[in-house]
Amino acid sequence: MINHLLQTVPRRHNMPRQYPRRDFLKLSLAAGSVGLPWFGSSAPAAGKGKTVRKGAEPDNNMLTTYQIGPQIWVRWQNHVLASYRAHRSQKYPYMFPATGPVSGLSLTTETSLPWPHHRSMLFGCDHLNGGNFWQGDLPDGQILSDGPTLGDATDTSAVILDQCQWKKPDHPVVCKDQRKITVTVVDDRLRLIDWEIEWTAVQDVSIPKTNHSLFAIRAAVDLTPSGGGVLINSEGQSGEPATYGKPAAWCDFSGRRKGIPGEIVEGIALFDHPKNPWAPCPWFTRDYGFMSPTPLYFLPNEFKLPSGNSLKLRYRVVLHAGDSKDASLADLFKKWAAT
Repeated sequence: MINHLLQTVPRRHNMPRQYPRRDFLKLSLAAGSVGLPWFGSSAPAAGKGKTVRKGAEPDNNMLTTYQIGPQIWVRWQNHVLASYRAHRSQKYPYMFPATGPVSGLSLTTETSLPWPHHRSMLFGCDHLNGGNFWQGDLPDGQILSDGPTLGDATDTSAVILDQCQWKKPDHPVVCKDQRKITVTVVDDRLRLIDWEIEWTAVQDVSIPKTNHSLFAIRAAVDLTPSGGGVLINSEGQSGEPATYGKPAAWCDFSGRRKGIPGEIVEGIALFDHPKNPWAPCPWFTRDYGFMSPTPLYFLPNEFKLPSGNSLKLRYRVVLHAGDSKDASLADLFKKWAAT
């Protein structure tokens, strides 16, 4: 299969074969399906810890990782748990899928109407120094990965490391970020994805009022109020009208999974660490599945970050069985907030 796909990708005479994004995705999926490690001009850095190039046998009770060029896969018991995608043809790096612990279906959507520019689990911003690092065409701005790597790993956790440059094509870098993403399997009903981000201004940064900023999640439709699910925050407020613009420690979407037998309820929560700037932050929420602890829509004046200054941000994404009460989100947040 892989050889066939390789031969379908055009190549100029005496030149390396070039892979457009659609062909890269085909090759990534095909390679992942047969357990191949990676393809491209150079091998990815494996980092420390347990990095395997073939998926574990299905009955192995362990977490495994592998890298295909700028894409990293995390699997649990040989089933996909999450994937970090950082191809330079993208608007920005993002994580998709992020699968439910019971159903195996993604708790996020990679793209969906309305507003199909949302990509599952992302960090970005629009209206930054006149550029757009959230939506629009690539010339408006991109967040370009320097190349993700795998860090420390155990049988139940894995670390993904990346450094990104924020810039327009043929323009100098405006800002940069370093990110550490830790995926952890707690038990058969709970997985955690922790993001630690240091966001640094390379130039003086100015951002006017915007509702598209910083960390965000686009939930799968069947978890959302528009699809029959529930949106709730740490204050017990439910639905878009009650949660929009309200300060909260966390928000959660949950609902019955559609298209599979049984009454399987799962959810995805986003925690905003109390040491983050502006905490407890007002949230931008939508019943169709968007949630983001973003202060930049609610600040009285435009946000400025002088050159050389940084923000340190921490977020936790909780992939859980059951609803917010079943998952004991309040207790989970309290323990995490103490770290």
